Amino acid sequence: MAVSDSVVKKIVLSYTYVAIWIFLSFTVIVYNKYILDRKMYNWPYPISLTMIHMAFCSSLAYLLVRVFKLVEPVSMSRDLYFKSVVPIGALYSLSLWFSNSAYIYLSVSFIQMLKALMPVAVYSIGVLFKKEAFKNETMANMVSISLGVAVAAYGEAKFDSWGVTLQLLAVAFEATRLVLIQILLNSKGISLNPITSLYYIAPCCLVFLSVPWIVMEYPSLRDNSSLHLDFAIFGTNSACAFALNLAVFLLVGKTSALTMNVAGVVKDWLLIAFSWSVIKDTVTPINLIGYGLAFLGVAYYNHCKLQALKASEAQKKAQQADEEAGRLLEQKDGEGNGRKNDNQN
Repeated sequence: MAVSDSVVKKIVLSYTYVAIWIFLSFTVIVYNKYILDRKMYNWPYPISLTMIHMAFCSSLAYLLVRVFKLVEPVSMSRDLYFKSVVPIGALYSLSLWFSNSAYIYLSVSFIQMLKALMPVAVYSIGVLFKKEAFKNETMANMVSISLGVAVAAYGEAKFDSWGVTLQLLAVAFEATRLVLIQILLNSKGISLNPITSLYYIAPCCLVFLSVPWIVMEYPSLRDNSSLHLDFAIFGTNSACAFALNLAVFLLVGKTSALTMNVAGVVKDWLLIAFSWSVIKDTVTPINLIGYGLAFLGVAYYNHCKLQALKASEAQKKAQQADEEAGRLLEQKDGEGNGRKNDNQN
């Protein structure tokens, strides 16, 4: 009975983490849309919003790592920081800037449909950097996802080419960042969780974003005297963004990255439903058919990844068992030789 109770507890906890992550991810996306959209809160400054998030998150991450010492920092040399973390920070700042900018031009539902291209971008860039092996079957699946997104784009009622360009650039930069994390950090044995990621990467983002901010947004903010920073709105928005990073930390730590991928698909469908029913965005049948095709492709991609992961783990276990058997055999041989020597003496 004790075993079944612990299993039930684990399942309940896993679903709780998934629910918290979906809720926070959902909240951050809708909140960002509300702030940036000209028809809602009407504060169309995506770089400023991203910088507020980064300042808030890096401050809290600093407190968690250095002051309260709740999270262990990673030992990292200055050279490694500039060669590995800084390029990742640059890509992250571009990804956040462009994805937040897209909310001004596109509906929440259509943005989620375009985000289905993420596996395509990650796989293509992985092949380019020789981190993924080129397989005809996988590439065919990537083409099917792309076709699905193209159909969804064709059916979009409020298609905006500049908004689509911004979102596609955001996907490309985010995919490159994910591949570079593998190349520049994981290959060197450095693993960053969401809190240490913010601790090291958020200050970089702040520095990189300050350059386009001074040129593109600061003059407008300075001249527009009617604009003021509503601490209740931006404080709660930033708190949600930080809480989302904590939720990722819990979800991946207690379940797996694949669980997050599956939860992400559920969140996307919920956002499309919310966008259509509450925000009153137009979602056409062609939109849904296209996204449905892309969704099937993404689901198959996640299934293949899971199978590969299981095969890799099984191989590791078999290798460990072989090594253990080899050690026992050597031990027995050693003991046998020792006895022979004793008998001869």
